Amino acid sequence: MASVEKTVEISVVVPIWNDEASIKPFLSAITESLNSRTSNYEIIFCVDPSIDNTKKILKSASSADPRIKALFFASRAGQAGSSMAGLRHAAGNAVIVIDADLQDPVELIPQMIDMWKSGSNLVIPRRKKRSGEPFTKKMTAALGYAFLERFGDTPIPRNTGDYRLMDKSVVAKVLALRETHVFLRGLAALVDQNPEFVEFDRPRRKTGRTKYNIWFGGIRSGLNGIVSYSTAMLDWIILIGLLLAMISFVFGLKYLIYKISGYYIAPGNTQLFVMVTFIGGMQLVALGVLGLYIGRIFEEVKSRPRWFIAEAIGIDKKDFYDSARSG
Repeated sequence: MASVEKTVEISVVVPIWNDEASIKPFLSAITESLNSRTSNYEIIFCVDPSIDNTKKILKSASSADPRIKALFFASRAGQAGSSMAGLRHAAGNAVIVIDADLQDPVELIPQMIDMWKSGSNLVIPRRKKRSGEPFTKKMTAALGYAFLERFGDTPIPRNTGDYRLMDKSVVAKVLALRETHVFLRGLAALVDQNPEFVEFDRPRRKTGRTKYNIWFGGIRSGLNGIVSYSTAMLDWIILIGLLLAMISFVFGLKYLIYKISGYYIAPGNTQLFVMVTFIGGMQLVALGVLGLYIGRIFEEVKSRPRWFIAEAIGIDKKDFYDSARSG
């Protein structure tokens, strides 16, 4: 069995959760793309606990084709944690991470494989248009990428997602990073800053329903990336505090001059109320920003495993849990 795994050319990692409607169309499309370049591949579905027929469908698919494999988690690992578990169990010389909703076009895979065979260690599809996404997600994505581009410690390519091909050398480096809050596109950028891109127009979701919160999903993901790859907000707290102190000093000087000049100043005037309220609000914002970073420290110190595997199909479980986090 081990010798067979060593010869796998392409591994495909697919994080899913309650995606029974997507599995068969996805498999039909991706196997066609993969077979155009190699028959030596594996498809690893990384399944968060699902209440639909996802597990049953995958077991049936694996019985028909042993190259289709699955990891079933005992508790929610999340999309990022699921992807990391898939990377750890992938046996391929290159690994493709892709969603099952077909918004990541499988038609790009042959080109990505060709680029990898030509020497590219990291190939990333880059969206020219995002027609398949709500306005709120487009807006938060644009703001988040702009922030990271200007203030981030690691340059993360704009208009990209987790959909990518990574050579096994890049995968090994990504797995060596033991962060609790995984931001895969950031981790990949940290270990390899010379990607090649494949441009595409992102289509609408073809099957199933999105699990993405259209109002807060982009904000949560964006904050994860910003806090993980930039300390700029901590610097901003100091600058905003100094600015507010200067404004308060100017207002205080103004009212002192009014007082000396004999102007009447009504007690409890509006300007004072506005300033006190504004400064109080900024203090709460500053505490919130500090809380984000302290929360990250808290999670890292606990060093809990990012996943626990309850069952595996077609693959030897190298780790029943994320031993890299607990070692």
